[in-house]
Amino acid sequence: MPFLFPQVIPFFVKTTKMDPPNDFEALTKAFSGFGVDEDSMVSILGKWHSEHLESFRKRTPKFFLEDERLFERWDDHHIACLTNEFLRFKDIVVQWIMHPWERDARLVHEAISKGPQAYGLLIEIACTRSSEELLGARKAYQSLFDQSIEDVASRLEGIERKLLVALVSSYRYEGLRVNEGIARSEAMTLAFAVKNVDKKNPIEDDGIVRILTTRSKLHLKAVVKYYKEIYGKNIDEDLDTLMSLKETLQCLCNPQAYFSKVLNNAFKDDADENTKEALTRVIMTRSNVDMKEIIEEFDKQYKVPLTQKIEDVALGNYKDFLVSLIRRVA
Repeated sequence: MPFLFPQVIPFFVKTTKMDPPNDFEALTKAFSGFGVDEDSMVSILGKWHSEHLESFRKRTPKFFLEDERLFERWDDHHIACLTNEFLRFKDIVVQWIMHPWERDARLVHEAISKGPQAYGLLIEIACTRSSEELLGARKAYQSLFDQSIEDVASRLEGIERKLLVALVSSYRYEGLRVNEGIARSEAMTLAFAVKNVDKKNPIEDDGIVRILTTRSKLHLKAVVKYYKEIYGKNIDEDLDTLMSLKETLQCLCNPQAYFSKVLNNAFKDDADENTKEALTRVIMTRSNVDMKEIIEEFDKQYKVPLTQKIEDVALGNYKDFLVSLIRRVA
């Protein structure tokens, strides 16, 4: 009687049963949010066989479409979105290591390339950096792109051009001296321009642009203070239809409140990609500047710790890196 070898099941034979529903839910969550959950994807996808993948495709119609030939294909829009999420961790690491001047120069270049929808970023950089930091960004821009920020800004379209060119070109006085009489007078000048917006937009007024782009931040805080004293309300209340002017004054006079609002907008479910990108940008650019004050302001305004909000919406290595940058200063 011949010797019979015992039957051996090769290690690659599909012997596992279909994974429980929570694996499908965990994988869907790993794809859905700020960043991606790399650990979950590795642990789940690494043990799945073809029938598991097929079942996942059929059970996630928001990811996969079936065409007229009954062919299952990944939705192109979701591929683009998922690519962005995979890139978030790479982007924050690369930009964190950059010199701040180079980082700002690249952000300015990106904002100019995107057009009017990103002009707010130009205002943010020009108004929340010190005079030396803004000068450094201008130098870096010339080194990187062989042209000046001022020259590129002068070719922008829209009524914001005059203001934007003056903001990116400015080099403000940063001392403690404030002329209270001039600040009071300029508060009235600003109020007159705001109340006559139907005749002329304030950001097209040479006098208003001069005040916004040459006065020190302490001086402008005094202007805002006198505006409230004279007219009985915060200037923000009169600027709801003048967003460029409103953002300029917020960035110059109360940057922590501005950045808290930008972060909160990034967390909203209906936020577009430009708005979402602010989460990386704000934490990365302010971590070594005023992140502690921004954390306190966010907690005060929205009644939830910033770290908790990030842990609720972000995923994987991207989330861990964001939280580490915040906790180092908290």
